[in-house]
Amino acid sequence: MLHSHNNNVPRHSQCHHQAGRAILITGGGGGIGFAIARSFAKAAASKIIIVGRRSAVLEAAAVKLREEFKDSTTEFIAHQGDIGDDASISSLWDFLNSRNIFVRVLVLNAAHFTPWGPDTLKMDKRELMEGFDINVGGNFLMTVNIQMIPAPNQTPYSTTKSAFTALIGRIADEHPVEDIQIISYHPGALYSEGAAKYVDKNLLKWDEMALPADYAVWAASPEASWLHGRFVWAHWDVDELKADKDFLKRLQEEKGFLRVAVQGLKELSLEAFLNK
Repeated sequence: MLHSHNNNVPRHSQCHHQAGRAILITGGGGGIGFAIARSFAKAAASKIIIVGRRSAVLEAAAVKLREEFKDSTTEFIAHQGDIGDDASISSLWDFLNSRNIFVRVLVLNAAHFTPWGPDTLKMDKRELMEGFDINVGGNFLMTVNIQMIPAPNQTPYSTTKSAFTALIGRIADEHPVEDIQIISYHPGALYSEGAAKYVDKNLLKWDEMALPADYAVWAASPEASWLHGRFVWAHWDVDELKADKDFLKRLQEEKGFLRVAVQGLKELSLEAFLNK
């Protein structure tokens, strides 16, 4: 979740209005992305741009949003695009610039989920690199454009997503929250169109789409600025975190707390290698 300055969370999110803001959501045609679009519409965003590879799905989603929020002033824009393709990303931002749309909140929701499997050495290289092109390269290029001023049985999906989480965490270290607010969060277990291809619906107790959707609105508010550069879970109760003194102490004192890093390795500095 990038907010540019140039077990449930709806009670936190709905009070944070997004009036006057343009929101860009990748993978916004269905699943979590569509739910996030609805939450930002409820928060009175002025424009919501949903991006995805399937134009028909996007247009259908935009129609549903316009119908549901026909009494609001929110404008819904569907734009076909592939964040795994540099030219497509450039075309997207050219389109936004031509419409004088200044994106205030970027939700990096689109992801490449394959290849799957327990043995990384048996993965297809082309599929593996496609994951990096989208989950790392594409998300990085989207981030560059808006700024302009992990677990057992890991798969390449989690590897590429972790790689980008580490990269965007570095960007957060280099830029203060006043310039660009960056928060990464796990949305929970969601039975999306993508998940349905690989997992039986009865396998898990799935979360409601409103959980990560409403969390996105909260994460784009000034109230969430204290989590700048961190990776959190939508399941965590924000009020409980704020009241947890040990949590706040670790957040303040431990630079690596809630960040992707090598555990157990002390931080190195350039000064340690200088010949002086």
